[in-house]
Amino acid sequence: MKKVLIANRGEIARRVIRTLKKMGIESVAVYSDADREAPHVFEADVAFYIGESPSSDSYLRQDKIIALCKSENIDGVHPGYGFLSENADFARELSACGVKLIGPSPESMEVMGDKLKAKKAVKGFNVPLVPGVDEAISDVKAAKAIAKEIKYPILIKASAGGGGKGMRLITNEAEFEEQMEMAQNEARSSFGNDAVFIEKFVEKPRHIEIQVFADQSGEVVYLFERECSIQRRHQKVIEEAPSSILTPELRQEMGEAAIAVCKSCGYEGAGTVEFLMDAELNFYFLEMNTRLQVEHPVTEEITGLDLVEWQIRIARGEKLPKTQNELTINGHAIEVRVYAEDALNGFIPDIGTLNRYVRPKGAGIRVDDAFEEGMDIPIYYDPMIAKLVVWAKDRDTCIEKCIRAINDYQISGVKTTLDFGIYVLKHDAFKSGDFDTNFVKLHLPDVRLIPESMTDEGNALMGSLNLIWTDLIETKNKDFQSHKITASWKNQSNS
Repeated sequence: MKKVLIANRGEIARRVIRTLKKMGIESVAVYSDADREAPHVFEADVAFYIGESPSSDSYLRQDKIIALCKSENIDGVHPGYGFLSENADFARELSACGVKLIGPSPESMEVMGDKLKAKKAVKGFNVPLVPGVDEAISDVKAAKAIAKEIKYPILIKASAGGGGKGMRLITNEAEFEEQMEMAQNEARSSFGNDAVFIEKFVEKPRHIEIQVFADQSGEVVYLFERECSIQRRHQKVIEEAPSSILTPELRQEMGEAAIAVCKSCGYEGAGTVEFLMDAELNFYFLEMNTRLQVEHPVTEEITGLDLVEWQIRIARGEKLPKTQNELTINGHAIEVRVYAEDALNGFIPDIGTLNRYVRPKGAGIRVDDAFEEGMDIPIYYDPMIAKLVVWAKDRDTCIEKCIRAINDYQISGVKTTLDFGIYVLKHDAFKSGDFDTNFVKLHLPDVRLIPESMTDEGNALMGSLNLIWTDLIETKNKDFQSHKITASWKNQSNS
């Protein structure tokens, strides 16, 4: 594998390019109109224009990428995450023209990309599953009977879903029909598949995932866990490794379950097996992401490994670089995703120019990003600016170091989630490890969001705004755009 095309953009494209350079492999980048001046374009050995700014006209154009692979004699394609990274048809087309996808087989993608198929696959491998059904439900009467049997609260989930789309929490029978119809409609519009199923709702759940790798000979290892319970809109915002609540015995049990998931679908390459964990530390298989995760750096920091290098080595037929017994955890790592979002205004995305952009520096501080001072945040893609990753010898030290790094980060021109990151890291629930995926809902409208330097009048106003915000997140229609008072007041108080 001498020439690899990165079918992605932003910080993950830069991340892959770094490893390709280290391995002496030629890197090929693609870019849209919005990314003409993006760093990954200049860091790659060669870059090609792929289309207009919307991803549907550029990064999702399989035909253009396949044509490039043929004309440029590409050996392998690294899909990064998002876009085409879990597209089985794309993987098949690459294979048909002699190009290796740096990832799993199309068949593995199809099994694990459908939650019902995944549940059926792992069922025979004694992997713990959330109580519920493992088949699509369309008949409302039958669905009601199942819900009554496993007892409310329950979740209706889209079989082909992800990111919370096509998912509805139902607490009683009276709201069942309406919520089921809404789940099916959203699943149909988001994934072209309205199949839904029912699971018992795990109260106070933690989201813990296991990093796995499998080579072409069938050997599988797990690279320990990541705690991903700090989320907004079912999307992760802060991750850490290892988890603060796992014992060595539980870690091994979850790791072996993750290996069983890999074996259930003949997996190859890097993957992430995601579990829900309840308050009694029972864990249940949630899904498998058949790609590299956004939060993979925290695993790299505690293991000292280059996961992209592992992906490439496995893709070219090499065996796993290490055995399970050779893998160890060293220290603690936290990743804070830095989004161009307004946390106090429903995490709505913000756009604008990075008038000032200065990264924190120092031992154990890593910033994966794709922006420079003066660049615009494009409206066409995910609003993540950067990933701030901090390593230290233990969790407490890592938290304090991460807070200092956030304070050293200088960004102006757009609102960011940096203040939210400090808020979480300083919160007693986070520091004690006593939190779950409800953290934002339970704790964000908290008096500790008020900057210490505010006047009494400012404190009173902020308290009122927090009450408004609390009321908003309880409504079905989160029309945060219409509540510009928060954003306007914040700008005035900052000035």
